[in-house]
Amino acid sequence: MPLLEPDRKALRPGAAREPAIDRVTDRSAGGTPEPLRSELIALLGADKVLWKISDLVRYASDASPYRFLPRVVLVPEDLDDVSAILSYAHGKGREVVFRAAGTSLNGQAQGEDILVDVRRHWTGVEVLDDGARARIRPGTTVLRANTTLARYGRLLGPDPASAIACTVGGVVANNASGMTAGTTRNSYRTLASLTFVLPSGTVVDTADPAAGEELARAEPELCAGLLELKAEIEADAELSARIRTKYAIKNTNGYRLDAFLDGTTPVQILRGLMVGSEGTFGFIAETVFDTLPLDRRVTSALLFFPSLTAAAAAVPRFNEAGAIAVELMDGNTLRASVSVNGVPADWAALPRETAALLVEFRAPDEAGQEAYEVAAAEVMRGLDLVVPATSVTNAFTRDAGTIAGYWKARKAFVTAVGGSRPSGTTLITEDFAVPPDRLADACEALLELQSRHGFDAAVAGHAAHGNLHFLLAFDAARAADVERYDAFMQEFCALVVDRFDGSLKAEHATGRNIAPFLEKEWGARATELMWRTKQVIDPHGVLAPRIVLDRDPRAHLRGLKTIPKVEAVADPCIECGFCEPTCPSEDLTTTPRQRIVLRREMMRQADGSPVETGLLDAYGYDAVDTCAGDSTCKLACPVGIDTGAMMKGFRHRRHTAREERIAALTAKNFRLVETSARLAVAAGDAIGERGGDRLLESVTRLARKAVRPDLVPEWLPQLPGAAARQLPRTTRVGASAVYYPACVNRIFAGPETGPVDLSLAEAVVALSERAGKPVRIPDDVAGTCCATIWHSKGYDAGNRIMANRIVEAAWGWTAGGALPLVVDASSCTLGIAEEVVPYLTEENRALHQELTVVDSLVWAADELLPELTVFERVGSAVVHPTCSMEHLGDVEQLRALARACAEEVVVPDDAGCCAFAGDRGMLHKELTDSATAKEAAEVTSRPYDAYLSANRMCEIGMERATGHPYRSALIELERATRPPGR
Repeated sequence: MPLLEPDRKALRPGAAREPAIDRVTDRSAGGTPEPLRSELIALLGADKVLWKISDLVRYASDASPYRFLPRVVLVPEDLDDVSAILSYAHGKGREVVFRAAGTSLNGQAQGEDILVDVRRHWTGVEVLDDGARARIRPGTTVLRANTTLARYGRLLGPDPASAIACTVGGVVANNASGMTAGTTRNSYRTLASLTFVLPSGTVVDTADPAAGEELARAEPELCAGLLELKAEIEADAELSARIRTKYAIKNTNGYRLDAFLDGTTPVQILRGLMVGSEGTFGFIAETVFDTLPLDRRVTSALLFFPSLTAAAAAVPRFNEAGAIAVELMDGNTLRASVSVNGVPADWAALPRETAALLVEFRAPDEAGQEAYEVAAAEVMRGLDLVVPATSVTNAFTRDAGTIAGYWKARKAFVTAVGGSRPSGTTLITEDFAVPPDRLADACEALLELQSRHGFDAAVAGHAAHGNLHFLLAFDAARAADVERYDAFMQEFCALVVDRFDGSLKAEHATGRNIAPFLEKEWGARATELMWRTKQVIDPHGVLAPRIVLDRDPRAHLRGLKTIPKVEAVADPCIECGFCEPTCPSEDLTTTPRQRIVLRREMMRQADGSPVETGLLDAYGYDAVDTCAGDSTCKLACPVGIDTGAMMKGFRHRRHTAREERIAALTAKNFRLVETSARLAVAAGDAIGERGGDRLLESVTRLARKAVRPDLVPEWLPQLPGAAARQLPRTTRVGASAVYYPACVNRIFAGPETGPVDLSLAEAVVALSERAGKPVRIPDDVAGTCCATIWHSKGYDAGNRIMANRIVEAAWGWTAGGALPLVVDASSCTLGIAEEVVPYLTEENRALHQELTVVDSLVWAADELLPELTVFERVGSAVVHPTCSMEHLGDVEQLRALARACAEEVVVPDDAGCCAFAGDRGMLHKELTDSATAKEAAEVTSRPYDAYLSANRMCEIGMERATGHPYRSALIELERATRPPGR
């Protein structure tokens, strides 16, 4: 055992608490039982079988109000694995549920037996026919697919609000649509072909001309059964007409019975049935979409009305004017969205009865845009609008930033409203559709129903398509609250069906909470046909039981999850999963959502229970140690939950008093530490040059085992040599800014890429002088730091010492804030500008407010570049934006600098946090390996002339991942603007 092994008990919740009614029971503490575990390991290999109790718990929750513990979680890599799983389940009488992003709102991604993760190894986009079509693997997010297609001026038809996280496979399986898809741009209408695996293991590619013959040969009973059902439906004229009527509006409740009317062969029928089948008919292994034009000329407005019914009444007029989107938000939604960064603060005081419409027109050219704007102006003349806050303009705009802000508020509906719910309450998200001309009546009826049942709910929706969404919050631990929810659901379903002849699920798919009401909407005849269809395709009931079809009238009340209170920073989390695609440890250990889910399960447990002990045993490495602490999860989360900060807090809790004292001592004596580190790097570089990399790796690995892996870095051959002892000479006279070289650039040298390349500090000084805006480097920067070293590790005492030191020093260097402070590492800029603030004394907070902290990228792009002449560009450059740049909003400046240096600039579609995170890439190199894998594959698929970033440790991480020497864009800019002959 390492000498400084952290105390696992330090993370124990500790407070006396009653075990929750839905806690994981002690009999599951050992994880996957035998012989299930060993049989699946023998079948697939140990790396594809997740069996620990922590694995099962983190997969037990999704974005829905339900929670079911799987017996095992499998991570297949290819179709052979999937077929083997299905064959095993069939032979053993087991059940299988497929899960991708886990953003489904009705429990479709949860199972009680074998759960199969089909996200991790199932990503990829292949553009076909110059963008007219795209072949997309099921684990690819909608956002990632559209990012690639945007280069071709195309996009996918479905556009769910969860596009940042939801996967294409899930979108097809649920027939999720979104703001603009309606009934004409959804998956059912825009899919060109599918490849899927049936419950029997048979693989069908609907684009294959021989698919029909092969399916008939492999599955004769299935083919005969489908054709029999088709004939029966077509023979019933009344039923056929009813089916067509049901799909005239948005409807994802039950199976797509119109597939029997639209398809003529078993393959065509299956292609239609797979859409919206929620994983109950097979595994969608690949999709080919017909893409749609990306109309880039956009005009939008956020219009405020005195009431929800007044807003709804205006919807048909905008539809007639050609709006592609008309989104409705009620007062509760508008007020809750204030928690979203960028939303006007004065919305918090909006009257409860206020409502708004987000209206958008899109056109391919200027003429089309102007025509839409004329039509919109005509509609506006007849509207009764209100101005309930000073920020309200009630005007159409073309400004991209303003429009993005409107959509950010709208798309955050579930998470923003859910995040503001009372602590400890479960969130139910429902959606339904009515004929668009009945929308106003439906809004009024819904509000009355909510009020009568005591729900202070929020309402929003795709008003153009008669599609409303609403939220209900209640305490699933209280029987009275559960019964209140049940009473509401009974009346709600009767209201939608009997009064409006609507759809109980417009785009979220049936799921567990509407399955008991399927017959209420469709009637006995159609519902029985759905049961028979399931029997034909999955006769042994292997796939996803009880998710679409369930005869239990109280099935919607089974498995409701309690939400125990956790640390304040994470307590608002509704487990939506928006954070997961941005997380560097997503494919290695846990995601931000899973870190919170595991913590909540600890809180459900009795203190010291076997389950709590098992979770704590894994949590240290899986959650705390392998969190990069980059806080990109905060950027992705609509309500800004910073799980990275939570993990830093846990690191602090694990520290002993002795460790905190040592960390504080290093901060007090950082000048000596800095010098020693530079000497150590130089010594290591010298040994490495003599072939001693393996020796250094072995020595550091032994030290890590003896002391603690999270404290002792591992030597990496990619580490550069030591920086020069002396910084460039500068003068105070005439300086336009104070230049602060970060300690990482005072310790590590840049990459050795050319005989005349300058160091980063030399490049910044030369560029500034060349542009007529010279900078000054203070004489006493040694021994100072942005404090991120201590902040990232949770050493609060050391963090406090260095945070106050750097602010006091910067205030003096800049003459009390008279000059800007230019910082040459984006993470350090973020540290000084924002992260030090909570650790400052009251006096130093006042000093900090007077400082202007500028990232060197911004300084170069905004202040220097306009004054520089580019003499020589390289042909191509690939750029790695760092997570700190994302926080600072500096990515566009990095692009601008790269464009000045290269004819072609590429930002990889899979660019993300490299997870090197200071020294974390040396403490847990497997974290950086996992985080950079997709981006590295993209980068190494072709050669580039330059590999650019703007943070030395990130550059090291990317060099390790790709084998190419990354360097600062400022060094490349200096080379590009250097006068010939110099």
